[in-house]
Amino acid sequence: MEPKNDTQILQFLLLGISEDPRLQPVLFGLFLAMYLVTVIGNLLIILITFSDSHLHTPMYFFLSNLSFVDICFSSTTVPKMLVNLQSHCKFIVYEDCITQMLSFIFFSGLDILLLTVMAYDRYVAICHPLHYTVTMNPRLCVLMVLVSWIVNALHISSQGSMVLQLSFCTELKIYHFFCELNQVLQLTCSGNFVAVLAMYLLPVLMAAGSLIAILCSYYKIISCIHAISSAQGKYKAFSTCASHLSVVSLFYCTGIGLYLSSVVTENSQSTARASVLYSVVTPMLNPFIYCLRNKDIKSAVKRVLEIETKLHLLSLKKSP
Repeated sequence: MEPKNDTQILQFLLLGISEDPRLQPVLFGLFLAMYLVTVIGNLLIILITFSDSHLHTPMYFFLSNLSFVDICFSSTTVPKMLVNLQSHCKFIVYEDCITQMLSFIFFSGLDILLLTVMAYDRYVAICHPLHYTVTMNPRLCVLMVLVSWIVNALHISSQGSMVLQLSFCTELKIYHFFCELNQVLQLTCSGNFVAVLAMYLLPVLMAAGSLIAILCSYYKIISCIHAISSAQGKYKAFSTCASHLSVVSLFYCTGIGLYLSSVVTENSQSTARASVLYSVVTPMLNPFIYCLRNKDIKSAVKRVLEIETKLHLLSLKKSP
């Protein structure tokens, strides 16, 4: 392959999940439905947490931020895939491809950092309940979210500066439905080994560091729960972090599965199919996990529905 340095005219070919034309309408309907569920589910969590004063707590402040990031995370890949499926045009220009790749890394990194912050919040709530309101004050909560954005912005800036140093070959087929980092870097022809290695390692180090922090938080949480004498007290303490633990497990298990799949099967569309769980299904399931396993969210939904019903009845009474 010959290197092609004029990045202004580069186009990448996204081969997607399947090249079978008979499956295109089915895939379009499936992913459109999943995307709508993701957006509507996460928007409902944001609206409920802001409209119900009972949910104006650090935990739900972080959850609403996570829901917003999940919408953005899913929106970096699914809309472009839907356009490709509908138009049967699978090309993406260089600038859009790099923007999509960096946006995907950015929002996945934000997901990781917010899950880490939420783990610390659960640690303080369970291990230091008497100091919780003082420790997790609104100023600290906003600061933690802001720091997550700044750290991730610095990370993505370094990634962007390194990708600009790379040149690409004339064979620009991506065996994926979006510009995934591993797939894009396999198309480089430049000999800048350090830049390529750094682009691989930085996301891995961020994910690994956050996972270690989460595991440390849960080690202390489990120790505190184990020290509680009553079974009811243990159940109540564990139930406050069960939803978060489920989301963390889903996020990291699918992410590790995607990484292992990309290592074992290079340049294969099976990697694209595996990444659907990480990039599409996980953001879609998060609202269900928090709604189904969380009594506060359920109660808030009931209160909102009751208010809406009362307002509707009042409007009917006033109408002639």
